[in-house]
Order: sequence, then structure tokens, then C-alpha cells
Amino acid sequence: MIKYDLKDTIAAISTPIGSSGIGIVRLSGKNSLEIADRIFLSKDKKKPSDFKTYSTHYGWIISGHHDTTTPRHQFNIRKGNPEIIDEVILTVMRAPRSYTKEDVVEINCHGGIVALRRVLELVLSSGSRLASPGEFTQRAFLNGRLDLTQAEAVLDVIQAKTDSALKMGLEQLRGSLSSRVNKIRDSLLSVLSILEADIDFPEEEIGTKDIKEVSQQLGKINKGIEAILGNSKKGRFLREGVSVVICGRPNAGKSSLLNTLLKEERSIVTHLPGTTRDTIEEIIDIKGIPVKLMDTAGIVKPRGLAEKKAVARSKKYINLADLVILLFDGSKELTRADYILIKSLKKKKVIAAINKIDLKQKIEKKRISDNFDCLVEISAKEIKNICFLEEAIADFVYSGNTAGSSDPVFVSNLRHIEALRQAKNYIAGAKISLDNKLPLEFIAEDLKGSLFCLDAILGKRFSEDLLDKIFKDFCIGK
Repeated sequence: MIKYDLKDTIAAISTPIGSSGIGIVRLSGKNSLEIADRIFLSKDKKKPSDFKTYSTHYGWIISGHHDTTTPRHQFNIRKGNPEIIDEVILTVMRAPRSYTKEDVVEINCHGGIVALRRVLELVLSSGSRLASPGEFTQRAFLNGRLDLTQAEAVLDVIQAKTDSALKMGLEQLRGSLSSRVNKIRDSLLSVLSILEADIDFPEEEIGTKDIKEVSQQLGKINKGIEAILGNSKKGRFLREGVSVVICGRPNAGKSSLLNTLLKEERSIVTHLPGTTRDTIEEIIDIKGIPVKLMDTAGIVKPRGLAEKKAVARSKKYINLADLVILLFDGSKELTRADYILIKSLKKKKVIAAINKIDLKQKIEKKRISDNFDCLVEISAKEIKNICFLEEAIADFVYSGNTAGSSDPVFVSNLRHIEALRQAKNYIAGAKISLDNKLPLEFIAEDLKGSLFCLDAILGKRFSEDLLDKIFKDFCIGK
């Protein structure tokens, strides 16, 4: 990890690069206001260091910042003294009530790349350095404004693909997960205090009352962890998306279904079988769930190298998918290829969909329903019953409760999930030791291991490598 001094003043462009109405250059650190004094000329000629916190001011970024001897009242913008870089709005947020708990200055420039780049270059040459990815949020964590789960939630909010994913990220940013983990942590400390007291005074053997209390507390702690982990699958799907593959034999209507779900023509649709040769992937919002939808080539005996590669790729995506939509042509009888597909998908989560219900039906529905729990009948061409298919996808994610969970705490981060599982394993070990009347030191060590896992989630214990891993996916200006 590259070690940076928290005493440095950092700066970066905090908005996407490109043509836009507004672009923001952000500074954070002890010299933010001093730098702003040197490069910003307000309309009333006052210095940013004199501005009140949470105030915005109209003015200009000027290039003559090295000339500190010229009084501000002698500057004449109309005569080109000094040179104007951009017309801006400058916002001051003083420590500790800012995003990083440091002095923060945000310069709202015009959104063109040239103006933003010149302002940033001026800021950097005036005593700041370029921020590393996620360093503003990292400082918010290191300065105690956010715990580690909240810092990670910032990226979840930025990358949310649906309203439900955004809501989940905002809940974590508000501290809902931290609050639950801290309650479990407090219970662990309470149990540990009982054990430590008995360990420190071995002449007074632990009483039956204490053993019963410890056992009950461990049971409650275990249930608390299980309650959070119970939403982990849904949380992961909302955060990362559920991978859904549409498969079936050629000309079953896979591409038509993809286009219908997308509400646009993404795949080429013809009456000829085998039109789709490559895998097509799109992300759509189905009832608040980000769905990574993939249309694959028809599974057939390949007739050439291209089809062989297409079928191999289809099988690969089917194996990796969270959910498979197995599409059948309802206007035709089941074929050997259909039966092969049915057999190959026995161990996968499958929605069986009979397509082309607008045509005369020849398919044997019972043969399909005997093999799969979920069967829907649709017409991709006529857009019939597509809502039932969408509900089936949502049921898969929400385990039959399409309204979602009443519990607002969704754990979605793999780091958190693994740490909670390890904490639960330590609790189980402590319970076994207690039941087998092993020495208290064994139980206490397990509880300390569980506590260590919870502290890692909250960021009470962390390594530089962990921070590197967490913040590397952030943009530079966040």
C-alpha cells in the first residue's frame, strides 16, 4: 500500500469527465482554504478563508495566484488582470462538519474537460496533491466520520443499478448494518465479562446460574447473526445482480423474449433457426432487481466450427447462471433436444417457459411440469403473460415473497458475509465447549475470535492491505 500522510491536502475532479453543465473539483485537508485564497476571486473580493462554513460564493478561478502581493481590491477582471481560468461557484465546508471531517472546498466549474483540467492543475500546483482512488471516503473512515461498512456503502450507492439496490446501499450508509453488528458485539462483550471474571477468580467456580446465562446469551447471539445472514442471498442479488440465462433449442423464441423483456430490439429475430451465434448480455430492472439477462445460442448438435463454439459458450453460461429460463416452443411437440436439456438442468434453478401460446398448442405440458416446479406460459411475440415470468424471477430472488423482506438490513458484501459466518462458527465452538464443560479459557478464546470477526466488519481492526482492496474500486474524486 502507498502510504499517504493525512496531513496532505488532496484534490481531484469529483464528477465524470466529459461535456456537462457542471464539473466539480474537490479539495480536502488543512491547506484547502489557503489554496482557495490564492486561486479564487469572489465578486465581493473577500477571501475563502473568511467565508462561513456551508456557504457558497460566486467568483472566478484566476491564474495569478503566485502574486500574493497584489491586493484583491486592485484586481480588475474586465481588464484581464489577472487571467480568468473559469467562472465558478465555490463552497466552503469547515472541519469537523464535512465529508472527511477536514476543511473541504468544492469548486463548481463549467463541465468541459479543458476548464476542469486547468482548474485541477492550478489547485495541484498551489500546494495539494492528486487524491488516490477513494481517498476522500478513506479519510472519512480514518477520521471517524464513517465506520468501514458505511464507507463501503458509499460505493454501493454510486454503483446501484436499481431503486431497491440504492435503498439497500442507503440503509447501510445510514448505519443499519453497523447498528445490528454493534448490538451483537455488545452482547459478546457482556458474555466475555462474565467468563473473564470467573477466569480471574478461579477459586470461585462458575455457578449454574452463570452457565445458564452464558448459554442463553450465546443462543441469542447466534440467532442475531443468523438473522443478518438470512438476507445475504437477496442482498448479493440486489447488489451484484442475478444472472439469468435464456436457453432452449433453436427457434424457440429466445431472442424474441430477450427483446420483449428489454422493450427494445437487441437481438436479431428471424424465422430461421440458429440466428443467434453469440451470447448477448443486457442488464434490466425487474421489480427492483438488477437482472443480468443472457440470450444464448440454441443448444443443438453443432454443424460447424462456429456453431460448436456458440454451443460451448452457451453451456458455459448456463453452468454459471443463478437462474435459467428454459424456453419451449408450445406450437411443436417435445423433441429429443428438449429432453436432453430438461435432464441436463435437473440441478439448476429453472423457470420453464412455454412460448408461442398465440399459436395452436402441441406441446405436452405435463412432461415439463413433472420436471420443474415453476412453469409459465407466454407469448414473446404478442407480449402475453410476460408479467408472470417477471414475477417468477422476483420470486426466485425473494424466496416467494415478492414484497421483499420486512427487515431493512440486507448484508450484500462478500467480506461481511464471510466474517459473519466465521463469527457464527466461533459461537458454535464456544457453545460446544460450554456443553462439554471444557475450561472457561477455551470458551473465552472462541468468543474473542468471534469478536475479532465483528470488529473486522466495522473496521475497528483493519490492515493497510484491506483498505487497499476496499477503496481500489472507488473513483479518484470520491
